[in-house]
Amino acid sequence: MTRDPRPVSEIDHLLRAASGVALERLCRELADDDRAGVRHALAAARAREGVVKEETARLKALYELEARLAAEGFMVVAGVDEVGRGALAGPLSAGACVLPAEPQIRGLNDSKKLSSARREELAVVIKEVCVCWSVAHVEADEIDSLGMSAALRRAMGRALAGLDLEPDHVVVDGLPVGVSKQETAVVKGDSKVAAIAAASILAKVTRDALMVNWAERHPEYGFEVNKGYGTAEHFDAISRSGLSPLHRRSFAAGGGTQSLF
Repeated sequence: MTRDPRPVSEIDHLLRAASGVALERLCRELADDDRAGVRHALAAARAREGVVKEETARLKALYELEARLAAEGFMVVAGVDEVGRGALAGPLSAGACVLPAEPQIRGLNDSKKLSSARREELAVVIKEVCVCWSVAHVEADEIDSLGMSAALRRAMGRALAGLDLEPDHVVVDGLPVGVSKQETAVVKGDSKVAAIAAASILAKVTRDALMVNWAERHPEYGFEVNKGYGTAEHFDAISRSGLSPLHRRSFAAGGGTQSLF
């Protein structure tokens, strides 16, 4: 076996700093070094490079639809998504976001697949990188009056209207909504389309912050924890205290909760 004359600590530092072609060359140079520390550093570097390559491929797929629409002549493509559809209390919130082709946002994904801390980090990056963004809400009394389908269209329409630019194409998560003449619906779009993922993160972070603020006025419901969704503790609070102004009186959650509303 041929050992590199450099100490293991220096090799480890070089491997951590290298990527792409430079990393491949360094790995070849160290291939015959049998020191355990070098073998460990090589394995760790290859694993890191594999993660980077996977993320690069995932991001390429995530931005693919917007690139295709741009090639078709659509220059302002807005992704739209909603949060709060299944909550017992609080608004139905919709996010809209227009992203540039570059830079791509590493870690961008469906908001439901991210921790709260990671969503907040990415929301900051999205706002810095995006062309424009907006979040709009439909409150509980509007949901009661309109029904969920119409409330969803209203929330998304308000979010789109709040953008600084008028989109020439809209990409929505799930089934067609009819918020634009040029609309593409993508099932599970929040994990497949970059602009929808960004919209889902912005909507989720904004709505969660609203519910935390509302918890100060209505501490008995635990909104800072459940964000208005139907946890066991939330149902217990409704049984004890009745409904707050934030609760959707026409909304019956699954699992036999009709008697609470």
